[in-house]
Amino acid sequence: MSSDAPVVSFTVDLEPDCPPFLRGFRGVEHGLPALLDLLGESGVPATFFTTGDVARRYPRAVERVVSEGHELACHGMTHTAFTSLGRAEAEAEIVESVAILRRFGPVTSFRAPYLRFPEAYVDLLERSGFERDSSQAKYKAAYYRKRRPSTLRRIPASVTSSVLRLPSPIRRAYLAAVSSPVVLFVHPWEFVDLRKEKLRWDCRFKTGDVALTCVKSMLDGYADQGATFVRMREMV
Repeated sequence: MSSDAPVVSFTVDLEPDCPPFLRGFRGVEHGLPALLDLLGESGVPATFFTTGDVARRYPRAVERVVSEGHELACHGMTHTAFTSLGRAEAEAEIVESVAILRRFGPVTSFRAPYLRFPEAYVDLLERSGFERDSSQAKYKAAYYRKRRPSTLRRIPASVTSSVLRLPSPIRRAYLAAVSSPVVLFVHPWEFVDLRKEKLRWDCRFKTGDVALTCVKSMLDGYADQGATFVRMREMV
């Protein structure tokens, strides 16, 4: 492996279908199995930021995630934006989701829905035993604001998920400009054909099987560079 080969953390937000615009769990039921098959074939470990609601509704899906060596992480309870919750409500979301998810195994990484989490609530994550937080993104202004001191390791997402569905020349150029470590994320609903749904264009374009092909191409590209794929809990 080259000394300048990237470190890549491939992550998945395991949640309802395209919240808050759709209802249902087609992504969990149909997109997730296809994605897990792809990750297994590619030998890529991933981190699955999972809502407590999904884990409660689909325990066997979560059991498969864990049994195949992926990291189980927390994405809140109901995929409600923490920025819309008071402190007591936010704490309840965290405590309930942790209680459900930790029945499946250790959970030490957290990501807030919509990549929005109030700095004033960071201590709630510390008190719940989290070690890493990926609730920020380098492409959002909030990442560049002052943050409170914390025991958490803060690991921002590098690009938004729709970047991975861009035409390959554009996608490769975009990712080439991203510095290591690279944190990528997708949603299982992206691997369901949503092109005819009434959604923003960035949420529905090239969804379905073509999205899975795009992800495979991206992972193969990083593998050709000698990239090291790590789970979020392994990021240092």
